[in-house]
Amino acid sequence: MLGDKIKVQSKVGSDYTDEQLLFIKQMGVDYVYVIFKDEDSNYDSVMKFTERVRKAGLTITDAGNTNIYKCDKIHLGLPGRDEAIERYNDFNRILAKAGIKIGYATWEPNQVLTTKFAVGKYTRGAIGRIVDLEEIKSRPYTHGRLYTQEEIWENFKYFLDRVLPVCEELDFKIALHPNDPPVDCLVGISNLITSAECYKKAFELSGNSPYLGMKMCVGCWLEGGKNFGNILDDIRYFVGNKKVFCVHFRNVSSPLPNFEETLLEDGYMDMYQVMKAFVENDYDGVMHVDHVPVWVESCGGSDAAWAYSTGYMKALLNCAKAEVNR
Repeated sequence: MLGDKIKVQSKVGSDYTDEQLLFIKQMGVDYVYVIFKDEDSNYDSVMKFTERVRKAGLTITDAGNTNIYKCDKIHLGLPGRDEAIERYNDFNRILAKAGIKIGYATWEPNQVLTTKFAVGKYTRGAIGRIVDLEEIKSRPYTHGRLYTQEEIWENFKYFLDRVLPVCEELDFKIALHPNDPPVDCLVGISNLITSAECYKKAFELSGNSPYLGMKMCVGCWLEGGKNFGNILDDIRYFVGNKKVFCVHFRNVSSPLPNFEETLLEDGYMDMYQVMKAFVENDYDGVMHVDHVPVWVESCGGSDAAWAYSTGYMKALLNCAKAEVNR
C-alpha cells in the first residue's frame, strides 16, 4: 500500500529520561532521531544511549551533533578544517557502529538565523519563530568579511571529497538540510542550499553518490516560495530519484521576506496536499514535525506542542493513505 513505507518519528535529545522515551512510545511513534550533546558524543555514551532507546521499544533512524555538523571551520575553510572534518567522520563511524544509518550536514556556520521567538499574529498565543529578513540583513558580518558563493561551494566540494569515501566504507548516508532562511547571502556568508536547483548542483558535485541526499525541509521550501521551487513538483522529482532521506514537516504564515512558524493547519500551505504527494510518490523514509510553536508550560509546554503536531501529521498521513489507495 502506498504510504506504508513512511516512518513517523519524533525528536530525542541524548539527555532524555526514560519517561520522555515512554511518552514518545505512548504517542504511537516507533522511530526517533537523536541530537547528541558534546559530552554524549563518544563511543561509550552513544552505545549506552542507543541501547536505552532500544529497550524503550524505539528505533533510531538518524542522528547528529549540531556542533559537529554545523562547523564554521568546515563551512568557511578556516584553520582547523581538516581536524573538524576528521571529527565529523569519527562521529559518523560511531553512529554507524551503533546501527544508525543516516547523519546530517547543514551549511550554516551561524546556525538558523532568526529575528525573534515571540507570540506572533499567527501563533495562537504560543511562542513561535518569527523572521523579518530586513532585520537580519541589517546585521554586521559574523566572520569579518564576505564569503562568496564560489568559496562556499569549493569548501563543500572539499568536504565531500573527504567524507563520502568514509560514508561508502560505512554504508552511511548524509542528509543535507537547506539554509534557513533560504536566501543568497546573510551576515556576510553566502548560502549553499537555497533552492531545488542548488540541491541538484550539490548532488552533481557528489558524482550523484547514493550516500548524499537531503533533509527535505518543507518549511524552508515554503519560506523560499517560488524562489525555492514548487514543493509538490519537487517532492515528485526528488523522491523519484531516491534523494529524500528525511522530511521536516512544517508550515509557515507566508513566504519571505517575513514569516512566522505556525501550526500545520494555520500556515499558507495546504499540508494535506504535501502529505498526499509523499504518499502518491511512494516515499520510503522518515518524517517528523519541525519547529512547533511552544505552548504554555503549565499545560504541557513543549511536550504537549510536539505531541499535538505529531498527532496532526499522523492523521494527515492516515487520511492521505486512505484516499490514495482507495
